[in-house]
Amino acid sequence: MKTVVEIGEMDRRSVLHPFTYLKDYAEGATAPTIVETGKGVRIKDASGREYIDGFAGLYCVNVGYGRTEVAEAIARQAYKLAYYHSYAAHTTEELARLSDRLVKMAPGHMSKVFFGLSGSDANETQAKIVWYYNNLRGKPAKKKIIARERGYHGCSVVSGSMTGLSFYHDHMDLPVAGILRTGVPHHYRGALPGETEETFSERRARELEALILAEGPETVAALIAEPVLGTGGIIPPPSGYWPRIQAVLKKYDVLLIADEVICGFGRTGAMFGSDLYGMVPDLVTVAKGLTSAYVPLSASIVSEQVYEVMQEATPQVGAFSHGYTYSGHPLGAAAANAVLDIVERDDLPGQAAKKGAYLMGRLKAEFEQNPIVGEVRGVGMMAAVEFVPDRGANVPFSPALKVGARISQAARNRNLIARAMPHGDILGFAPPLTMSEAEIDEMVFIAKAAVDEVLRELYAQGAVKG
Repeated sequence: MKTVVEIGEMDRRSVLHPFTYLKDYAEGATAPTIVETGKGVRIKDASGREYIDGFAGLYCVNVGYGRTEVAEAIARQAYKLAYYHSYAAHTTEELARLSDRLVKMAPGHMSKVFFGLSGSDANETQAKIVWYYNNLRGKPAKKKIIARERGYHGCSVVSGSMTGLSFYHDHMDLPVAGILRTGVPHHYRGALPGETEETFSERRARELEALILAEGPETVAALIAEPVLGTGGIIPPPSGYWPRIQAVLKKYDVLLIADEVICGFGRTGAMFGSDLYGMVPDLVTVAKGLTSAYVPLSASIVSEQVYEVMQEATPQVGAFSHGYTYSGHPLGAAAANAVLDIVERDDLPGQAAKKGAYLMGRLKAEFEQNPIVGEVRGVGMMAAVEFVPDRGANVPFSPALKVGARISQAARNRNLIARAMPHGDILGFAPPLTMSEAEIDEMVFIAKAAVDEVLRELYAQGAVKG
């Protein structure tokens, strides 16, 4: 058995880590964290240090770590049949059962489910389906996809292009052509003086309509959007936003792709974020909470309207020529069915609504009057605290101060994982939906200590006036 040092050296020699400063890691400035075990809302590293995971991995371990019933379901399927493809109408019982469940659970009027392995590839599939759909119905020019500033939809070629965060594009030759951008629905940052949430939502809808008209409605195919923005800052929509946006889309025959990769399966306090906000999507993307990340699995869920066009064109175009070796993998399907059993049996959406309200109450109590906190926001079990040097002026800190990253590190030093969001100085929380109120108290207590530490440093630097 290798030592912790040996494992770290082996990793440094051989692993290309995502979203890592490569030179820092190669030269030893950044140390690896070797994660060994997880139970409930906590993980433990190879040195024996235990952390509260306030971000559920990457918003994904919704049922918590160490659920033996999920591991056993995967093992049973592996012993029975570890793999077979789903090409040319091949299937397994677990896959058929999962697809049936998802069609019945999903928002809107869904018909079929296509499976992949990640939210990125699922959104890539959605783009191809949108293009395919418009080709089949004789509208080959209707191909442009609108995405929102600060939206996150993956980091593959098309999904990365749809992501509205420029650092996912830099030096990668993204975005590709045909991706349009509309404004982020963040009232705190984007509202004009005196603008209510309702009037701000009206303006965002007018901007969307103006964009469609400027491009030509005959060229605009879809809007892709998260019900609640995730990686862009955990931003719930302002009042009246989704009804107004959907009215514009319907007016110009523009499909709505609901990216439920983060929001799906209870995270917002409803089964889907679309349910919470009255969205009626044409296509739905899910991943993360689908298997609680116990194994990779994603799904692109297709509405009756879209699928009917695809099916009826078969005599003219032949087979649906899209798929992956691992589409509908039986181990992923088994894991998803076991996870959905837990989600439904334990009413995790209901738990997330109740405990999410408790979390927001605790965060507001601790942070709303803090001199460097501009906004405390969230819905269900996803929340964010945004930091500013002057609450009254509502301007950001200088990026050079790295306030969000410093607070996140101070929390980690106290054994709490809370994410420094990549846009602005924002501390994000998205713990397992199973987190107890006592664990929420512990998480918020540590976060408060971390913020207080960095606030003292900022006073000493003269970055905040006291």
